[in-house]
Amino acid sequence: MIGRIFWFLLGIGVAIFVVTKVRAMLKQATPDAIGHRVADSASSMGERAQDFAARVRAGMAERETEIRETFGLTE
Repeated sequence: MIGRIFWFLLGIGVAIFVVTKVRAMLKQATPDAIGHRVADSASSMGERAQDFAARVRAGMAERETEIRETFGLTE
């Protein structure tokens, strides 16, 4: 009798856990949630691209200064 109660309660606990996880997964799979993740990813990618471009410009300016100093082209 105690064994049956134990397994019954364990089954209820597992069922509650599974239902909770499935609901959370379904909530993340809604079109709005996917849209927000894509938008966040795109804005993050844009920021990284701007940061990369700024670093490239700074590197180009630094290298140009080095070249001008090497060839004595300072103005």
